Amino acid sequence: MVVFLLVLVVVLALLGAVHWYVWRRLVRDVTVPGSLPRRLGTAAVIVLPVLSLAALVSGRADAPFRLQQAVAWPGFLWLAVLLYLVLALLAGEAVRPLLRAWLDRRAAATPAEPVPAAVTTPAEPVSAAVTAPAEPAAPEPAPAAVTAPAEPAAPDVSRRLFVSRVVGGSAAAVAVGTVGYGTYGVLRGPRVKRVTVPLAKIPRAAHGYRIAVVSDIHLGPILGRAHTQRIVDSINATQPDLIAVVGDLVDGTVENLGPAAEPLARLRARHGSFFVTGNHEYFSGADAWVDHVRELGLRPLRNARVEIPAGFDLAGVDDVAGESEGEGPDFARALGDRDRARAAVLLAHQPIVVHDAVRHGVDLQLSGHTHGGQLWPGNHLAELANPTVAGLERYGDTQLYVSRGAGAWGPPVRVGAPSDITIVELASKRA
Repeated sequence: MVVFLLVLVVVLALLGAVHWYVWRRLVRDVTVPGSLPRRLGTAAVIVLPVLSLAALVSGRADAPFRLQQAVAWPGFLWLAVLLYLVLALLAGEAVRPLLRAWLDRRAAATPAEPVPAAVTTPAEPVSAAVTAPAEPAAPEPAPAAVTAPAEPAAPDVSRRLFVSRVVGGSAAAVAVGTVGYGTYGVLRGPRVKRVTVPLAKIPRAAHGYRIAVVSDIHLGPILGRAHTQRIVDSINATQPDLIAVVGDLVDGTVENLGPAAEPLARLRARHGSFFVTGNHEYFSGADAWVDHVRELGLRPLRNARVEIPAGFDLAGVDDVAGESEGEGPDFARALGDRDRARAAVLLAHQPIVVHDAVRHGVDLQLSGHTHGGQLWPGNHLAELANPTVAGLERYGDTQLYVSRGAGAWGPPVRVGAPSDITIVELASKRA
């Protein structure tokens, strides 16, 4: 508990520092004190992080689903915008002095305007004919001391404001444009990609066997029924032999998201559709979701194995997050006592179990979980926690394929890691 509180304090302090930096560069430095833009910008920097925190905790706090939906869009999108806003502003720190120096040189090279010479008005001629007695002249007041005005600071202030607005405006445009394009990619739906995997133990009859792999759909307060339908339509259009849903189907309860998952009942494949749990199922009621997907026609593989008529074994293990509930992966149960002369394809949500797969003689492991990093440069962080972030790699005699996933967690945004549905085509070396 103490560790959790310390982490929470550090996270909140970091968020506070980041938002202060954004306020300084995008509000204080580019607006006039007391102006409406400054007041609105300050209010936004206070309200938006509150919405982000609400979006992050509302699901875990079992808040009403309508409330989750209301805070999810602005709260999660702000987190994505904040990431790229900070990156762009930090890049702008390097540009700022260069732009100032260029403006200073330009101002110095501009010749000063000449000061006009004093104009002397000629005295009126005095008539010699009439000489009037001179009135005694009133004493002239002593001229006030004239102090030369100090050099105005306006040009320097103007240049500083110009630089701040150029850098801040450019950073905001880059962040909003990046997030907008990344959001479009998610809402458009995943693209189908194809990967050929040669397996030595696959019989000649199974050459060209196609498995549609989809992971990390993440149905929730943002991605709903329309998202599921797009995925189902894309998979069915490929006419696969088998469909594998490799975890993280949902972010919420069956009560809230059951209708969003209903299009899964229309998945069609010659040898059926199979499902394994991901870590997010254990945040959402894994047992209830396993029962629900079974009702929709998918076959859960919970540390279980089935023989596929094409000539290989298909196994599935529960996600490692289930260990907290006594339901983690059990490789002995899923893969023990099998004929090792047959090829084994394993469905496991997280790539990190690949070393267990190697020890149990798995030929191909199909996983998800990483999202390919989802938001660049998140892929570099994902590399620290996963043996493979995306794509096909070999570990001993086991090949591991990791999908980037078909949805998004948190911000409905992907940058540098487009969503995908993968058709894995098995190739027999005997063909």
